[in-house]
Amino acid sequence: MQDLKISLVQGATRWHDAAANREYYGALVRSLKGQSDLIVLPETFTSGFTNETLGNAESMQGESVTWLRALASEVGSVITGSMVIRENDRCYNRLFWVRPDGTLATYDKRHLFRMAGEHERYAGGEQRLIVELNGWRICPQVCYDLRFPVWSRNRYNVSAANRFDYDLLIFVANWPTPRRYPWSTLLRARAIENLTYCVGVNRVGLDGNDLHYSGDSVVLDFVGQPLIELGAQEQVVTVSLSAAALTAHRERFPAWMDADSFEISR
Repeated sequence: MQDLKISLVQGATRWHDAAANREYYGALVRSLKGQSDLIVLPETFTSGFTNETLGNAESMQGESVTWLRALASEVGSVITGSMVIRENDRCYNRLFWVRPDGTLATYDKRHLFRMAGEHERYAGGEQRLIVELNGWRICPQVCYDLRFPVWSRNRYNVSAANRFDYDLLIFVANWPTPRRYPWSTLLRARAIENLTYCVGVNRVGLDGNDLHYSGDSVVLDFVGQPLIELGAQEQVVTVSLSAAALTAHRERFPAWMDADSFEISR
């Protein structure tokens, strides 16, 4: 496992305008060409967090997925973030993990934010996604998933080459300003309890529902200390994650040895 360069793209998503968002985020991502292994965009970065699914959902063969594949190839980095996708007459808040070679993996947001009616308009996912990049195992999740630690629990698997489920936990989000304290607190808790790096990428600005977003995107180390914290404006930053430091902490503080065993019911 080598050090990993990860870039956070904290942007002001345009409301219900996929073409404008492709142009906007495309320019921000292109500024990172050749500089990063992994580029992280916010949740629903082509539309904003919306319940108007019929007008904003795209297909897996649609323009935004095709564009994202081409963009990853152009900049030579993996790109991740979520979009509203319609498939088999159901809509999903679907996270994409798009590689420079055009291949991709997806994760459908499991925990749907009922306080905004998301559970009434979207179908939830059932499978957690673990992907690999440069020797790192990475678990990307979406926004409200952050509040459910069992779903993101990192376990040490003796039967699978003596390794952890993952080395990096990522949350892409549209997390409004009034709840910014829980956002920051829960991200730190997920890093500490899972002995892992944790990244949260949020949007900024005002959406079509008059909700304000203050960003607060962050890269945390395995004890919850920030490597970088962003403010409330558009920002694009790159941080290097040390593989050696992570390994040393896990050996020095093996809390995983005292963890409870459990299974997640579907």
